Amino acid sequence: MRDTSSTVTVSPRVGVLLTQITETPDLETALWKVLSDHIALKTRILRQRIETFESKWGMTFEEFSARCEAETLGQDSYAYEVESDFWEWEEAETLLRHYEALQSRWM
Repeated sequence: MRDTSSTVTVSPRVGVLLTQITETPDLETALWKVLSDHIALKTRILRQRIETFESKWGMTFEEFSARCEAETLGQDSYAYEVESDFWEWEEAETLLRHYEALQSRWM
C-alpha cells in the first residue's frame, strides 16, 4: 500500500542517478525500487546473522533468551561471549521485525 499523497523534491543529480541505477525513467518508481531493494538487502543480511547465531547455539533466540534467564545454558549467562551474542542477536531479531513490518506495510 503506497501513500502518494505528498510529493518529494530531489535534486536533478539525485533524480538522474536514481533513474540510471534502476534503469527506470519514472522517478517515483525508481525511488520505490531503491527503497524496496534496500529493505530486501537488510532483511537478507539480518536473517543470515540470525542463522549464524542459531547454528552457533543450536537454538532460536527465544530459547536462548529463556535459557540465559533460567541460567540453564550450560555456560555463565553473564560471560562476555554470552552477553555479547545475546545483545547482537536481540538487535538482529528486533531490526528484522522492523524491516519486515515496513515491507508488509509499504511494499
